[in-house]
Amino acid sequence: MPEMPEVETVRRTLLPLIKGKTIKEVTVWYPKIITGDAKEFAKQLTGKKIENIDRYAKYLLIRLSDNLTIVSHLRMEGKYRLVKINTKKDKHDHVQIVFKDNSALRYNDVRKFGRMQLIKTGTEREKTGIGKLGVEPNSAAFTVSYLQNGLARKKKNIKNTLLDQSIVAGLGNIYVDEVLWETKIHPLSQANAIPAEKIAQLHDNINSLIELAIAERGTTVHTYLDANGKTGGFQKMLQVYGHKGEPCVRCGTPLEKIKVNGRGTTFCPKCQVIYK
Repeated sequence: MPEMPEVETVRRTLLPLIKGKTIKEVTVWYPKIITGDAKEFAKQLTGKKIENIDRYAKYLLIRLSDNLTIVSHLRMEGKYRLVKINTKKDKHDHVQIVFKDNSALRYNDVRKFGRMQLIKTGTEREKTGIGKLGVEPNSAAFTVSYLQNGLARKKKNIKNTLLDQSIVAGLGNIYVDEVLWETKIHPLSQANAIPAEKIAQLHDNINSLIELAIAERGTTVHTYLDANGKTGGFQKMLQVYGHKGEPCVRCGTPLEKIKVNGRGTTFCPKCQVIYK
């Protein structure tokens, strides 16, 4: 699943491709991609201009004229690409936005899990899943005390706590495994049992990891591509994810992989301390 660095990379690569373009028509080949009425979605988009693209956590916010926003969640395998209008349709293309210059933005999704929702700009927290999310890494609100207070309320393990998005928004399976290894915290540690000094390290490592992953244009492990069809680069820097059985680069102990709430979780059994 594209995580925050990947979605930010999509935002940065997609924006110069479509900003300023005016929508001529919209075709929805798979209506379930649209939250709400697909015909009304297409009708309301006609004639609107792309003004900007913002992002919150894993959500793209495509800002349109007339105070409208497309909230887009890529889920597992959603991708955007800009093509010529006569480009042959791929079987996994589900939405097409044609612009007046006869270029077309196509949304492609092998698993069909992605969703788009058209809302009034500024109602993201009231109308979409964004309202349930915590704060983002590297934001003014993401302080050490904020993280300490949030974890103090959580009696479940730290892996699930970071994945549930209620405290920190945007982290997924890959980056949680990486940041816990970096901070030497076992993924099954109880969140509210982690010492304050470790939480401070975790805070700083989350910020630095996300910043580096964005600089490297995200992580391509399976199918992630940016809006230019290019892969990310951070996969070359992964220390634990995808390295089960290999020696830990810090201590040499073979890395282990377990399931945590159904999610594959790789860690070092020696370096990473379990707090209970």
